[in-house]
Amino acid sequence: MSQAQPQLRPVREPATPAVPLSKLDQYFQITERGSTTRREVVAGVTTFLAMVYSVFVVPGMLGAAGFDVSAVFVAVCLTAAVGSLLMGVWARLPIAVGCAISLTAFTAFGLVLGKGLSPAVALGAVFLMGLVFTAISVTGVRSWILQNLPAGVAHGTGVGIGLFLLMIASSDVGLVVKNAGAGLPVALGKITSFPVVMSMLGLAAIFGLEQRKVPGGILLVVVALSALGLAFDPAVHFTGVFAMPQLSSPGHASLIGAMDIRGALSVAVLPSVLALVMTAVFDATGTIRAVAGQAGQVEPNGYIRNGGKALTADSLSSIFAALVGGAPAAAYIESTVGTAVGARTGLTAAVVGVLFLGLIFFSPLAGLVPQYATAPALMYVGLLMLGSVAHMKMDDKLDALSGLVCAVFILLTCNIVTGIMLGFCTLVVGRLIAGEWRKLNVGTVAIAIALAVFYAGGWAI
Repeated sequence: MSQAQPQLRPVREPATPAVPLSKLDQYFQITERGSTTRREVVAGVTTFLAMVYSVFVVPGMLGAAGFDVSAVFVAVCLTAAVGSLLMGVWARLPIAVGCAISLTAFTAFGLVLGKGLSPAVALGAVFLMGLVFTAISVTGVRSWILQNLPAGVAHGTGVGIGLFLLMIASSDVGLVVKNAGAGLPVALGKITSFPVVMSMLGLAAIFGLEQRKVPGGILLVVVALSALGLAFDPAVHFTGVFAMPQLSSPGHASLIGAMDIRGALSVAVLPSVLALVMTAVFDATGTIRAVAGQAGQVEPNGYIRNGGKALTADSLSSIFAALVGGAPAAAYIESTVGTAVGARTGLTAAVVGVLFLGLIFFSPLAGLVPQYATAPALMYVGLLMLGSVAHMKMDDKLDALSGLVCAVFILLTCNIVTGIMLGFCTLVVGRLIAGEWRKLNVGTVAIAIALAVFYAGGWAI
């Protein structure tokens, strides 16, 4: 990679101050890190408001793929609760964890709807991804991956997933539709329809609220559009606010432990597991690095305080998500909202976890939210992911262009693995033809060959 990655390992803790402190303060090192309990709690509430939109977006996407929406709502809340508590109490960093929007899209639209896998097999793939991610996090293999895999393809994957999210959201509300006639495969939908108008107004509103740094701006837009839908859309119905958590609805099997690991171990599914792992490795490291840096938890030598625990907590959260029927988990970049208001310790993440735990009693609200209320959030996240293009270094044009190949063909084929395969193969072949074979490494070549053989053999779905 063009830039050295930070080494994620525990660093020596500063000496405990002589002033008597509460046990809570001592454990989270609140005073030691220059914060207060009140500030950490406020930061936790702020972070929660910034990321709580996920409990509406994730069930909507998985629901479109045949998952039980009510059960997924509970699974998303439990995943965010357990992941954030693990990150806060064990790693003691102000980083909240939740079901990743990008990986949810891959699971729902790439694996289930795209490849025709059952929800159980998709959950099996998520479980395997969590196991592999945990293994490479605790053994140090992750560091080798970050040092040896091409930066262009890594950033290109992020850009491609961002484009993928934009296509999904636009298609869901009818802004982009399948072209029934001759010509290109897609066409403009009815731009004056209620869902399209609401979605674009919502996206513009998110832009404005985020620019003004309004806490929970995305959530406010989701709530406002849902209220408008309830008032003017006959398809939106109010079914209540409170309900006891349901692991399954009538006519649906429970998602708890429903994963099909044997099915996920098939030759056709394993490359998708690899794609999930690769995306998680780069995304998790970048997010944890960014939030820890803003919280002042990166040492001058580049080490992130409890960074190893942070990555392990992140990966274990995906294993838990698969067990309860949710989507792959990841550290949320929205955690920077909390650090911006002073978060410095794991107490912030612990507060986020407790709030998500309480949210499981509000599952009827998930059924109230229409697609055009969550589409702006999905579009906004997708647009933010396009920012990864700024990390592509054009001084190594081959690396950057192979990353763009990866990004573009993720969108054009609606398949993340296909985009990654084309990115790797164009990079390796390009290096060889350019006489730059010394810039290749065994890992890059091995992955390119494995993916090429997989597709050439007709095993790709």
